[in-house]
Amino acid sequence: MLVLAACAGTSDGPAPDAAPPPAAAPPGAAAPDGLASQDIKVGTGPEARTGQRLRVHYTGKLTNGTTFDSSVGRAPFTFTLGGGQVIKGWDQGVAGMRVGGKRRLVIPPELGYGARGAPPQIPPNSTLVFEIDLLGIE
Repeated sequence: MLVLAACAGTSDGPAPDAAPPPAAAPPGAAAPDGLASQDIKVGTGPEARTGQRLRVHYTGKLTNGTTFDSSVGRAPFTFTLGGGQVIKGWDQGVAGMRVGGKRRLVIPPELGYGARGAPPQIPPNSTLVFEIDLLGIE
């Protein structure tokens, strides 16, 4: 689980005074910070909010189409939204999804692994493409 180990934070959860995530850009548009999201399928369940523990399946690719990680075929991945357990692009891009939905995120390097990358699978300064299925909120 490269995505998890390489971006794990030291926080046990969001700070009590944590700001809410920025408003999402229109579907398929890039936000001012360069994060782009597109709902492939809009879910009908509860909406994901900061501080909630989410259960997802995901596939991460480089812009050349190379898959570097995927939870599909193994247990779903769980994390606390806004808790610093994942890359910033996930914390920002998953907020507002509804259970049952599928979203594509195009994450610029500064919201991913930046100049350090996550060798050997993710080169420095890589833009990342994730497809995330929100399975549930725990």
